[in-house]
Amino acid sequence: MCRNIKTLFNFEPPATEHEIHASAIQFVRKLSGFNKPSQANEPAFDRAVAEVAEAARKLLTSLHTHAPARDREVEAEKAKERSRLRFG
Repeated sequence: MCRNIKTLFNFEPPATEHEIHASAIQFVRKLSGFNKPSQANEPAFDRAVAEVAEAARKLLTSLHTHAPARDREVEAEKAKERSRLRFG
């Protein structure tokens, strides 16, 4: 999985449209192998991003959990610590 795609479920506040769209772009980039598609492939690329974003939005709104919502700042700090331990 692409390392730039972040978990978006069970955060307070919920994932924004921008975060969902950014994840969709990363996912389509990974699948297609294109960072930026050619003009000929741009309509298909953009359509795929829109469809993936819509699917992600539907998924996030339909998931349920009893776990408490995670705090973005706490999770970001944990990620920084993991990175520091991994890379020094």
